[in-house]
Amino acid sequence: MKHLILGIAAIAVVALAALHSTAADKSEPAKPVKLEGTIVCSKCTLKETKQCGNAIIVKENGKDVTYYFIDKGNGEDYHDEVCGGGKKTGTVVGVVSEKDGKKYITPSKVEYAKN
Repeated sequence: MKHLILGIAAIAVVALAALHSTAADKSEPAKPVKLEGTIVCSKCTLKETKQCGNAIIVKENGKDVTYYFIDKGNGEDYHDEVCGGGKKTGTVVGVVSEKDGKKYITPSKVEYAKN
């Protein structure tokens, strides 16, 4: 009887694991979004990071919301435009995430507005 109960429990665990992995496979990958706003250096302008990085400030529901880039920071070609306190209007296309109350974007495309 004890072996039967253990066998049923093992089958239940395997069934639950299979159900969980099937549900995970059906989740859709995050879709890229386009953010329009002011691109800045997260260290020089925002004074929020220890090293130079990139961020975009966008208006959402009448409030400024900052999205920090998940990129190579000052190693990106587009960083020089804003390093040292500069601000440039532009767009960022990428996948958005959130962690510890902060918003992030992994950019696939960054463009500054043409003057």
